[in-house]
Amino acid sequence: MRAGGYRRAAVSAVGALIVAFCGPLTVSSTAQAQPQAPTDTAAAVAAAATSVTGQTAAGQSTHSVVTWGASADQQGAGPADRSYRLIVHTSVGGTGMRIRLSNAFGTAPVTFTSAYAGQQKQGAELVHGSNRELSFGGAGSVTVPAGQTVLSDPLPGKLAAQSNLVISLYVTGAQGPTTGHGMAMQTNYAAAGDHAAEEGAANWTDPMSSWYWLDAVSVEAPAAVSSVVTLGDSITDGWASTTDENRRWPDYLSQRLQTATGITVKGVANEGISGNKVLADGAGQAALNRLQRDVLSQPGVSTVFLFEGINDIKAHTGVTVADMIAGYQQIIDRAHAAGLCVVAATVMPFKGWSEYDAASEAVRQGVNDWIRNSGAADAVTDFDKVTRNPYDQQEILPFFDGGDHLHPNDKGMAAMADAVDLSALQCDR
Repeated sequence: MRAGGYRRAAVSAVGALIVAFCGPLTVSSTAQAQPQAPTDTAAAVAAAATSVTGQTAAGQSTHSVVTWGASADQQGAGPADRSYRLIVHTSVGGTGMRIRLSNAFGTAPVTFTSAYAGQQKQGAELVHGSNRELSFGGAGSVTVPAGQTVLSDPLPGKLAAQSNLVISLYVTGAQGPTTGHGMAMQTNYAAAGDHAAEEGAANWTDPMSSWYWLDAVSVEAPAAVSSVVTLGDSITDGWASTTDENRRWPDYLSQRLQTATGITVKGVANEGISGNKVLADGAGQAALNRLQRDVLSQPGVSTVFLFEGINDIKAHTGVTVADMIAGYQQIIDRAHAAGLCVVAATVMPFKGWSEYDAASEAVRQGVNDWIRNSGAADAVTDFDKVTRNPYDQQEILPFFDGGDHLHPNDKGMAAMADAVDLSALQCDR
Protein backbone atom coordinates (compact mmCIF):
# COMPACT_ATOMS: atom_id res chain seq x y z
CA MET A 1 0.00 0.00 0.00
CA ARG A 2 1.40 3.40 -0.92
CA ALA A 3 1.42 6.31 1.43
CA GLY A 4 -0.29 9.29 -0.17
CA GLY A 5 1.46 12.32 -1.57
CA TYR A 6 4.86 10.82 -2.30
CA ARG A 7 6.87 11.32 -5.44
CA ARG A 8 6.96 8.55 -7.99
CA ALA A 9 9.07 8.21 -11.08
CA ALA A 10 7.68 6.81 -14.28
CA VAL A 11 8.54 3.14 -14.38
CA SER A 12 10.87 2.24 -17.23
CA ALA A 13 10.69 -1.07 -19.01
CA VAL A 14 13.36 -3.67 -18.38
CA GLY A 15 14.86 -5.97 -20.98
CA ALA A 16 14.83 -9.70 -20.52
CA LEU A 17 16.98 -10.90 -17.63
CA ILE A 18 19.51 -13.65 -17.91
CA VAL A 19 17.91 -16.60 -16.17
CA ALA A 20 19.37 -19.74 -17.74
CA PHE A 21 21.64 -21.68 -15.37
CA CYS A 22 24.45 -22.45 -17.79
CA GLY A 23 27.99 -21.31 -18.62
CA PRO A 24 30.51 -21.57 -15.82
CA LEU A 25 28.46 -23.54 -13.36
CA THR A 26 28.16 -26.46 -15.74
CA VAL A 27 31.88 -26.82 -16.35
CA SER A 28 33.47 -29.78 -14.57
CA SER A 29 36.06 -29.10 -11.88
CA THR A 30 36.64 -32.21 -9.79
CA ALA A 31 40.28 -31.94 -8.71
CA GLN A 32 40.83 -30.74 -5.16
CA ALA A 33 42.25 -27.26 -4.87
CA GLN A 34 45.74 -26.95 -3.44
CA PRO A 35 46.43 -24.28 -0.81
CA GLN A 36 47.94 -21.11 -2.22
CA ALA A 37 49.68 -18.21 -0.61
CA PRO A 38 47.25 -15.68 0.81
CA THR A 39 46.69 -12.62 -1.34
CA ASP A 40 47.19 -9.06 -0.21
CA THR A 41 43.71 -8.76 1.26
CA ALA A 42 43.68 -4.97 1.36
CA ALA A 43 44.46 -4.80 -2.35
CA ALA A 44 41.97 -7.53 -3.17
CA VAL A 45 39.23 -5.83 -1.19
CA ALA A 46 39.94 -2.47 -2.78
CA ALA A 47 39.85 -3.94 -6.26
CA ALA A 48 36.76 -6.04 -5.67
CA ALA A 49 34.75 -3.55 -3.65
CA THR A 50 34.38 -1.19 -6.59
CA SER A 51 31.06 -1.85 -8.30
CA VAL A 52 31.97 -3.19 -11.71
CA THR A 53 30.24 -1.50 -14.61
CA GLY A 54 30.64 -3.04 -18.00
CA GLN A 55 28.73 -4.09 -21.08
CA THR A 56 27.13 -7.26 -22.33
CA ALA A 57 28.07 -8.81 -25.63
CA ALA A 58 25.16 -6.88 -27.14
CA GLY A 59 26.57 -3.61 -25.82
CA GLN A 60 24.06 -3.21 -22.98
CA SER A 61 25.44 -1.43 -19.93
CA THR A 62 25.62 -3.54 -16.76
CA HIS A 63 26.42 -3.10 -13.09
CA SER A 64 26.83 -5.21 -9.96
CA VAL A 65 23.60 -6.11 -8.12
CA VAL A 66 23.14 -8.16 -4.95
CA THR A 67 21.14 -11.33 -5.62
CA TRP A 68 21.32 -12.91 -2.13
CA GLY A 69 22.26 -11.74 1.33
CA ALA A 70 22.16 -12.86 4.96
CA SER A 71 23.03 -10.62 7.89
CA ALA A 72 26.32 -11.43 9.57
CA ASP A 73 26.48 -11.96 13.32
CA GLN A 74 28.87 -13.47 15.84
CA GLN A 75 28.68 -17.26 16.09
CA GLY A 76 30.53 -19.76 18.26
CA ALA A 77 34.11 -20.87 17.75
CA GLY A 78 34.64 -22.99 14.65
CA PRO A 79 37.12 -25.79 13.93
CA ALA A 80 40.37 -24.70 12.29
CA ASP A 81 40.25 -27.32 9.52
CA ARG A 82 36.73 -27.60 8.14
CA SER A 83 34.73 -27.42 4.92
CA TYR A 84 31.36 -25.69 4.65
CA ARG A 85 28.74 -26.36 1.95
CA LEU A 86 26.31 -23.44 1.93
CA ILE A 87 23.10 -23.47 -0.09
CA VAL A 88 21.57 -20.14 -1.05
CA HIS A 89 18.62 -19.22 -3.26
CA THR A 90 19.25 -16.47 -5.81
CA SER A 91 16.81 -13.71 -6.66
CA VAL A 92 17.91 -11.82 -9.78
CA GLY A 93 19.98 -13.60 -12.43
CA GLY A 94 23.04 -12.28 -14.18
CA THR A 95 26.67 -12.86 -15.11
CA GLY A 96 30.03 -12.53 -13.36
CA MET A 97 28.88 -13.89 -10.00
CA ARG A 98 30.80 -12.80 -6.90
CA ILE A 99 30.59 -13.90 -3.29
CA ARG A 100 31.35 -11.80 -0.23
CA LEU A 101 33.08 -13.55 2.65
CA SER A 102 32.92 -11.91 6.05
CA ASN A 103 35.15 -12.05 9.09
CA ALA A 104 33.30 -9.08 10.60
CA PHE A 105 32.94 -10.65 14.04
CA GLY A 106 36.20 -12.60 14.11
CA THR A 107 39.02 -11.78 16.50
CA ALA A 108 41.76 -13.35 14.36
CA PRO A 109 42.50 -13.72 10.63
CA VAL A 110 40.81 -16.60 8.82
CA THR A 111 42.09 -18.28 5.67
CA PHE A 112 39.79 -19.56 2.95
CA THR A 113 42.09 -22.07 1.33
CA SER A 114 39.64 -22.94 -1.43
CA ALA A 115 36.19 -21.83 -2.54
CA TYR A 116 33.86 -23.30 -5.15
CA ALA A 117 30.46 -22.47 -6.63
CA GLY A 118 28.08 -25.08 -8.03
CA GLN A 119 24.44 -25.96 -8.54
CA GLN A 120 22.48 -28.06 -6.05
CA LYS A 121 21.08 -31.39 -7.20
CA GLN A 122 19.75 -32.57 -3.85
CA GLY A 123 20.98 -32.22 -0.29
CA ALA A 124 24.76 -31.80 -0.32
CA GLU A 125 25.06 -33.30 -3.81
CA LEU A 126 25.81 -31.00 -6.75
CA VAL A 127 24.79 -31.20 -10.38
CA HIS A 128 27.58 -33.08 -12.12
CA GLY A 129 30.09 -30.76 -13.76
CA SER A 130 28.71 -27.62 -12.13
CA ASN A 131 31.30 -27.04 -9.38
CA ARG A 132 33.86 -24.36 -10.29
CA GLU A 133 36.71 -22.82 -8.36
CA LEU A 134 36.49 -19.20 -7.25
CA SER A 135 39.47 -16.87 -7.01
CA PHE A 136 40.43 -13.80 -5.01
CA GLY A 137 42.73 -11.34 -6.71
CA GLY A 138 43.69 -14.13 -9.08
CA ALA A 139 44.57 -16.61 -6.31
CA GLY A 140 42.60 -19.60 -5.08
CA SER A 141 43.17 -18.71 -1.43
CA VAL A 142 42.63 -15.57 0.63
CA THR A 143 43.23 -14.58 4.25
CA VAL A 144 40.73 -12.12 5.69
CA PRO A 145 41.79 -10.09 8.74
CA ALA A 146 39.50 -9.77 11.75
CA GLY A 147 36.69 -7.30 11.15
CA GLN A 148 37.00 -7.30 7.36
CA THR A 149 35.26 -8.74 4.31
CA VAL A 150 36.48 -9.76 0.88
CA LEU A 151 34.85 -10.16 -2.54
CA SER A 152 35.77 -12.94 -4.92
CA ASP A 153 36.73 -12.29 -8.50
CA PRO A 154 33.80 -12.43 -10.96
CA LEU A 155 33.06 -15.95 -12.20
CA PRO A 156 32.54 -15.82 -15.97
CA GLY A 157 29.21 -16.97 -17.37
CA LYS A 158 25.59 -16.88 -16.25
CA LEU A 159 23.80 -17.52 -12.98
CA ALA A 160 20.06 -18.17 -13.06
CA ALA A 161 17.43 -16.31 -11.12
CA GLN A 162 15.54 -18.37 -8.52
CA SER A 163 18.16 -21.11 -8.42
CA ASN A 164 19.91 -22.98 -5.60
CA LEU A 165 23.54 -21.91 -5.67
CA VAL A 166 26.00 -23.94 -3.59
CA ILE A 167 29.10 -22.26 -2.18
CA SER A 168 31.70 -24.67 -0.76
CA LEU A 169 34.50 -23.30 1.40
CA TYR A 170 37.55 -24.91 2.96
CA VAL A 171 38.50 -22.86 6.03
CA THR A 172 41.83 -23.14 7.85
CA GLY A 173 43.31 -21.25 10.76
CA ALA A 174 39.97 -20.20 12.24
CA GLN A 175 40.34 -19.14 15.88
CA GLY A 176 37.82 -17.67 18.28
CA PRO A 177 34.33 -16.58 17.26
CA THR A 178 33.16 -17.16 13.70
CA THR A 179 31.02 -14.92 11.52
CA GLY A 180 27.76 -16.25 10.14
CA HIS A 181 23.98 -16.20 10.13
CA GLY A 182 22.44 -18.34 12.84
CA MET A 183 18.94 -19.13 11.53
CA ALA A 184 19.22 -20.05 7.88
CA MET A 185 15.93 -21.98 7.52
CA GLN A 186 18.07 -23.98 5.11
CA THR A 187 19.99 -27.21 5.64
CA ASN A 188 23.67 -26.69 4.97
CA TYR A 189 26.54 -29.13 5.46
CA ALA A 190 30.01 -29.37 6.96
CA ALA A 191 32.89 -31.83 6.74
CA ALA A 192 36.30 -32.26 8.33
CA GLY A 193 39.16 -31.53 5.94
CA ASP A 194 39.08 -30.16 2.40
CA HIS A 195 36.10 -31.40 0.34
CA ALA A 196 35.12 -28.12 -1.33
CA ALA A 197 35.85 -29.32 -4.87
CA GLU A 198 33.84 -32.53 -4.53
CA GLU A 199 30.43 -32.72 -6.17
CA GLY A 200 29.22 -35.81 -4.31
CA ALA A 201 27.59 -35.83 -0.88
CA ALA A 202 29.48 -38.77 0.67
CA ASN A 203 31.82 -36.72 2.86
CA TRP A 204 29.27 -34.07 3.82
CA THR A 205 27.88 -35.89 6.82
CA ASP A 206 27.35 -32.99 9.23
CA PRO A 207 24.11 -31.09 8.51
CA MET A 208 23.80 -27.64 10.05
CA SER A 209 21.12 -24.96 10.18
CA SER A 210 23.31 -21.87 9.82
CA TRP A 211 25.34 -20.12 7.12
CA TYR A 212 28.98 -19.40 7.95
CA TRP A 213 31.34 -16.77 6.50
CA LEU A 214 29.22 -16.10 3.39
CA ASP A 215 27.04 -12.99 3.69
CA ALA A 216 26.30 -11.85 0.11
CA VAL A 217 26.26 -12.93 -3.54
CA SER A 218 26.14 -10.46 -6.43
CA VAL A 219 25.88 -10.63 -10.21
CA GLU A 220 26.27 -8.31 -13.16
CA ALA A 221 22.82 -7.29 -14.43
CA PRO A 222 21.49 -4.67 -16.85
CA ALA A 223 22.07 -1.15 -15.54
CA ALA A 224 18.33 -0.52 -15.15
CA VAL A 225 17.98 -3.45 -12.74
CA SER A 226 18.30 -2.98 -8.98
CA SER A 227 17.65 -4.79 -5.69
CA VAL A 228 15.64 -4.26 -2.53
CA VAL A 229 17.06 -5.10 0.91
CA THR A 230 14.54 -6.30 3.48
CA LEU A 231 15.76 -5.12 6.90
CA GLY A 232 14.03 -6.95 9.72
CA ASP A 233 13.84 -9.53 12.48
CA SER A 234 12.74 -13.18 12.79
CA ILE A 235 9.61 -12.68 10.68
CA THR A 236 11.78 -11.52 7.78
CA ASP A 237 14.38 -14.18 8.65
CA GLY A 238 11.65 -16.76 8.04
CA TRP A 239 10.95 -18.32 11.43
CA ALA A 240 7.90 -20.66 11.22
CA SER A 241 8.23 -20.97 7.44
CA THR A 242 9.11 -24.36 5.95
CA THR A 243 12.83 -25.19 6.09
CA ASP A 244 14.55 -25.77 2.72
CA GLU A 245 11.53 -24.53 0.73
CA ASN A 246 12.36 -20.79 0.45
CA ARG A 247 9.01 -19.68 1.84
CA ARG A 248 10.10 -16.59 3.77
CA TRP A 249 8.09 -13.55 2.76
CA PRO A 250 11.11 -12.00 0.94
CA ASP A 251 11.33 -15.23 -1.10
CA TYR A 252 7.71 -14.88 -2.17
CA LEU A 253 8.39 -11.21 -2.95
CA SER A 254 11.33 -12.24 -5.11
CA GLN A 255 9.14 -14.64 -7.08
CA ARG A 256 6.67 -11.84 -7.78
CA LEU A 257 9.40 -9.47 -8.90
CA GLN A 258 10.87 -11.92 -11.40
CA THR A 259 7.62 -12.14 -13.36
CA ALA A 260 6.48 -8.53 -12.96
CA THR A 261 6.56 -6.36 -16.06
CA GLY A 262 7.62 -2.73 -15.89
CA ILE A 263 9.37 -3.21 -12.54
CA THR A 264 13.11 -2.58 -12.47
CA VAL A 265 13.66 -3.90 -8.93
CA LYS A 266 14.44 -7.59 -9.44
CA GLY A 267 16.88 -8.56 -6.69
CA VAL A 268 16.07 -9.23 -3.03
CA ALA A 269 18.60 -9.46 -0.19
CA ASN A 270 17.11 -10.78 3.07
CA GLU A 271 18.80 -8.98 5.98
CA GLY A 272 16.57 -10.21 8.79
CA ILE A 273 17.99 -11.46 12.10
CA SER A 274 15.88 -13.42 14.56
CA GLY A 275 15.37 -11.41 17.75
CA ASN A 276 16.84 -8.25 16.24
CA LYS A 277 15.90 -4.77 17.45
CA VAL A 278 15.95 -1.33 15.91
CA LEU A 279 17.54 0.42 18.89
CA ALA A 280 19.59 -2.03 20.96
CA ASP A 281 22.21 -4.68 20.25
CA GLY A 282 21.44 -8.19 21.41
CA ALA A 283 20.37 -10.75 18.83
CA GLY A 284 22.73 -9.27 16.30
CA GLN A 285 23.70 -5.64 16.15
CA ALA A 286 20.75 -3.24 16.23
CA ALA A 287 19.36 -2.23 12.84
CA LEU A 288 20.86 1.21 13.37
CA ASN A 289 24.31 -0.29 13.91
CA ARG A 290 24.26 -2.80 11.06
CA LEU A 291 22.65 -0.60 8.42
CA GLN A 292 25.92 0.26 6.69
CA ARG A 293 27.18 -3.32 6.41
CA ASP A 294 23.90 -5.10 5.71
CA VAL A 295 22.19 -2.53 3.48
CA LEU A 296 24.20 0.45 2.31
CA SER A 297 27.31 -1.53 1.35
CA GLN A 298 25.39 -3.91 -0.93
CA PRO A 299 25.81 -3.24 -4.67
CA GLY A 300 22.96 -2.18 -6.93
CA VAL A 301 20.46 -1.50 -4.13
CA SER A 302 17.75 1.06 -4.85
CA THR A 303 15.35 0.37 -1.97
CA VAL A 304 15.33 -0.62 1.69
CA PHE A 305 12.20 -2.29 3.05
CA LEU A 306 12.08 -1.46 6.76
CA PHE A 307 10.04 -3.95 8.80
CA GLU A 308 11.25 -4.13 12.35
CA GLY A 309 10.34 -3.06 15.87
CA ILE A 310 8.34 -5.81 17.56
CA ASN A 311 11.35 -6.98 19.59
CA ASP A 312 11.97 -3.47 20.92
CA ILE A 313 8.29 -3.08 21.80
CA LYS A 314 7.63 -6.40 23.53
CA ALA A 315 10.87 -6.41 25.56
CA HIS A 316 9.43 -4.11 28.27
CA THR A 317 12.63 -2.06 28.51
CA GLY A 318 10.75 1.24 28.65
CA VAL A 319 11.01 1.95 24.92
CA THR A 320 8.45 4.58 23.94
CA VAL A 321 6.75 5.53 20.70
CA ALA A 322 9.05 8.55 20.51
CA ASP A 323 12.11 6.32 20.91
CA MET A 324 10.97 4.08 18.07
CA ILE A 325 10.16 7.02 15.81
CA ALA A 326 13.63 8.46 16.40
CA GLY A 327 15.23 5.14 15.44
CA TYR A 328 13.12 4.74 12.32
CA GLN A 329 13.84 8.32 11.29
CA GLN A 330 17.59 7.78 11.55
CA ILE A 331 17.37 4.72 9.29
CA ILE A 332 15.19 6.57 6.79
CA ASP A 333 17.45 9.63 6.77
CA ARG A 334 20.61 7.57 6.25
CA ALA A 335 18.98 5.56 3.46
CA HIS A 336 17.76 8.74 1.77
CA ALA A 337 21.22 10.27 2.09
CA ALA A 338 22.55 7.25 0.20
CA GLY A 339 19.97 7.81 -2.55
CA LEU A 340 17.75 4.86 -1.59
CA CYS A 341 13.98 4.65 -1.49
CA VAL A 342 12.44 3.50 1.80
CA VAL A 343 9.32 1.41 2.17
CA ALA A 344 8.21 1.05 5.80
CA ALA A 345 5.89 -1.71 7.03
CA THR A 346 3.60 -1.59 10.04
CA VAL A 347 4.33 -3.83 13.04
CA MET A 348 2.16 -6.96 13.09
CA PRO A 349 -0.14 -8.04 15.95
CA PHE A 350 1.13 -10.36 18.69
CA LYS A 351 -1.66 -10.92 21.21
CA GLY A 352 -1.24 -14.41 22.66
CA TRP A 353 2.58 -14.18 22.69
CA SER A 354 3.96 -14.45 26.23
CA GLU A 355 5.22 -10.85 26.36
CA TYR A 356 2.01 -9.27 25.15
CA ASP A 357 0.31 -6.73 27.41
CA ALA A 358 -1.71 -3.53 27.10
CA ALA A 359 1.33 -1.26 27.50
CA SER A 360 3.30 -2.85 24.66
CA GLU A 361 0.19 -2.94 22.50
CA ALA A 362 -0.23 0.80 23.01
CA VAL A 363 3.33 1.39 21.80
CA ARG A 364 2.69 -0.81 18.74
CA GLN A 365 -0.43 1.15 17.88
CA GLY A 366 1.41 4.46 18.26
CA VAL A 367 4.28 3.27 16.09
CA ASN A 368 1.92 2.05 13.39
CA ASP A 369 0.03 5.33 13.40
CA TRP A 370 3.31 7.15 12.73
CA ILE A 371 4.38 4.73 10.00
CA ARG A 372 1.03 5.07 8.23
CA ASN A 373 0.61 8.83 8.52
CA SER A 374 3.95 10.60 8.98
CA GLY A 375 5.07 10.55 5.36
CA ALA A 376 8.63 9.89 6.51
CA ALA A 377 9.04 6.86 4.24
CA ASP A 378 8.50 6.92 0.49
CA ALA A 379 5.79 4.28 0.77
CA VAL A 380 4.04 2.11 3.35
CA THR A 381 3.02 -1.56 3.35
CA ASP A 382 0.40 -2.29 6.00
CA PHE A 383 1.38 -5.77 7.23
CA ASP A 384 -0.68 -5.19 10.37
CA LYS A 385 -3.86 -4.76 8.37
CA VAL A 386 -3.11 -7.73 6.13
CA THR A 387 -2.35 -10.26 8.87
CA ARG A 388 -4.62 -9.28 11.78
CA ASN A 389 -7.74 -11.12 12.83
CA PRO A 390 -10.77 -8.98 11.88
CA TYR A 391 -12.57 -10.22 15.02
CA ASP A 392 -9.69 -9.28 17.31
CA GLN A 393 -7.33 -6.85 15.65
CA GLN A 394 -4.66 -7.27 18.30
CA GLU A 395 -3.95 -10.87 17.26
CA ILE A 396 -2.73 -12.51 14.07
CA LEU A 397 -5.34 -14.21 11.90
CA PRO A 398 -5.38 -17.89 12.98
CA PHE A 399 -5.12 -18.98 9.33
CA PHE A 400 -1.76 -17.17 9.14
CA ASP A 401 -0.50 -18.08 12.63
CA GLY A 402 2.65 -20.19 12.70
CA GLY A 403 1.64 -21.44 16.14
CA ASP A 404 3.09 -18.91 18.58
CA HIS A 405 0.79 -15.93 17.80
CA LEU A 406 3.70 -13.85 16.51
CA HIS A 407 5.31 -15.55 13.51
CA PRO A 408 3.29 -16.22 10.35
CA ASN A 409 3.24 -19.61 8.64
CA ASP A 410 3.85 -20.15 4.92
CA LYS A 411 0.38 -18.83 4.04
CA GLY A 412 0.96 -15.73 6.13
CA MET A 413 4.36 -15.20 4.52
CA ALA A 414 2.79 -15.39 1.05
CA ALA A 415 0.04 -12.96 2.06
CA MET A 416 2.65 -10.47 3.29
CA ALA A 417 4.54 -10.63 0.00
CA ASP A 418 1.31 -10.25 -1.96
CA ALA A 419 0.51 -7.10 0.02
CA VAL A 420 3.59 -5.28 -1.26
CA ASP A 421 2.82 -2.82 -4.05
CA LEU A 422 5.71 -3.62 -6.39
CA SER A 423 5.68 -0.19 -7.95
CA ALA A 424 6.14 1.28 -4.46
CA LEU A 425 9.61 -0.27 -4.41
CA GLN A 426 10.61 2.34 -6.95
CA CYS A 427 10.71 6.08 -6.35
CA ASP A 428 12.39 9.05 -7.99
CA ARG A 429 15.41 9.42 -5.72
